[in-house]
Amino acid sequence: MLALTQTTLGFSPAAIAPRVTPRAAPVMETVGDLAELEEDAGVPFLGFWDPLGFTNLDLYDFGTEGTIGWLRHAELKHGRVAMAGFVGFCIHANGIVFPWAITGGPLGESSTMFADISAAGGPCDQWDAVPSAGKLQILLTIALLEVVGETAQPHYTKGGKPGFYPSLKEYKNIPHPIPFELVDPFGLANFDGMDEATKAKKRQIEINNGRLAMIGIFGLISASKGLIVPGLDGLGLPQYDGEIMAFFSASDTGLPFVQEMLDGYTLF
Repeated sequence: MLALTQTTLGFSPAAIAPRVTPRAAPVMETVGDLAELEEDAGVPFLGFWDPLGFTNLDLYDFGTEGTIGWLRHAELKHGRVAMAGFVGFCIHANGIVFPWAITGGPLGESSTMFADISAAGGPCDQWDAVPSAGKLQILLTIALLEVVGETAQPHYTKGGKPGFYPSLKEYKNIPHPIPFELVDPFGLANFDGMDEATKAKKRQIEINNGRLAMIGIFGLISASKGLIVPGLDGLGLPQYDGEIMAFFSASDTGLPFVQEMLDGYTLF
């Protein structure tokens, strides 16, 4: 009986495992890729430059290639913020404002007007004059954008494209609908209709513009603190005596821990 059973089982068809299509391995950038990227940047005499050796680090156990992805994403993000900041600084330094209220009634009654913020002084003083509620809204919006950005798959430290930002419209955990995307909010860029060579060229232009904007906004802020910045310190920018790197200022002492933060700053 055992022999018969074994013989029968021996002729039973083997279970066929489902065929799984292997996924393509994520492409990670190397130092060689960065050197090639800089060769195509169109900026003469610079090339690949990493005097502090950041590209050889292993940040947060990402590995060398994951660290390069982290650094590339950080550069693009800082460049985009700097481009917006540079344009904003120039606009506010010239007193260009919206003609309506930032808080209060729809017709401006018992409210803070944008013109009131502009009257505070230069762009840095204008930021200090923004109501605390407005600063908190901006801070929470930045936090939300960071959360959405980190959901991109694959992640930029694991082979994802540095600088890529997922769709805000399609993100499921936002409490209310968002009609615009963060990147190309009005759909004018037509990314889907571009070939890869055009996309690569535009990405390189963005990197160059972002780097220049980071130098520009830092130069404007430095000049507003009274530092000698060739080409900028002679513009007559309003001087600022506050703390540039502080998100909150003395006008926000009604918020928890702000006064303690300011007291700690005065110790130095």
